[in-house]
Parts: sequence; C-alpha cells; structure tokens
Amino acid sequence: MSIEEQIEYWIESADNDLTVAEHLFQSSDYSWCLFVGHLVLEKILKALYVRNNRKVPPKTHNLLTLSKLIGLNLTPEQEEFLSRVNDFNIEARYPDFEMQFAELCTKEFTLENLSKIKGFYRWLKSLVE
Repeated sequence: MSIEEQIEYWIESADNDLTVAEHLFQSSDYSWCLFVGHLVLEKILKALYVRNNRKVPPKTHNLLTLSKLIGLNLTPEQEEFLSRVNDFNIEARYPDFEMQFAELCTKEFTLENLSKIKGFYRWLKSLVE
C-alpha cells in the first residue's frame, strides 16, 4: 500500500467511525459513542503521522503519544482533552471500569464530549489535507 493509500485508508476509516459514533449517540448508546469517538481521533492522528513521517504508524491507541510523534504543538487544554479521550478507550472496554463509565456518560456529558471530538477531528483533518 502506498503512502497516499495509507493516508486515505486512515481518513476514510475515521470518517466512517465518526458516522458510527453519531449513530450510537442517536441510539442513546453513550459510552460506546465515546469509545468510537476515541477511534476517530486515533485514526486521523495516524493519517497525519503517515503524512508527516511517510511510514506506517505505530501500534498504539494513546492519542498523546501519537500527537507527540507527529510533533503537534498542543495547548495544555488540548493535551488534557486528549488525555480524557484516552480514558474513553479504556473505560468503555474493560469490565471493572465499564459500569462506572456508563453511569458517567449521560446524554449531556456525551454530547459535550462528542462535539469536542468532532471539532478536534475537523482541525486534525485540515492538517492532513
């Protein structure tokens, strides 16, 4: 797969996952909506990584690690946000956190975070294109 094909793969996959996250929100499946929201940011960061480094991205789910490998200059608020979104990946996945996370994921909490994920996604996507 060429570099351009890899970039396109990650962008298309992130776009598809964003649609899935929106469907999950509409279905009131809030914790999984935010879990998929994490995937959206992970995949667009991987597209940016490939564009900047011209090689396959590392096999990590950590958004902060990816952003540092890309060389993004994030504000402390952006770093804090990515750290919080990293938690969505862990808390939705593992049973010992899953119930607590589901209780945290009210409609309002999820909408606020999904909106921020979308905004961050649009910004990152603009850096890829």
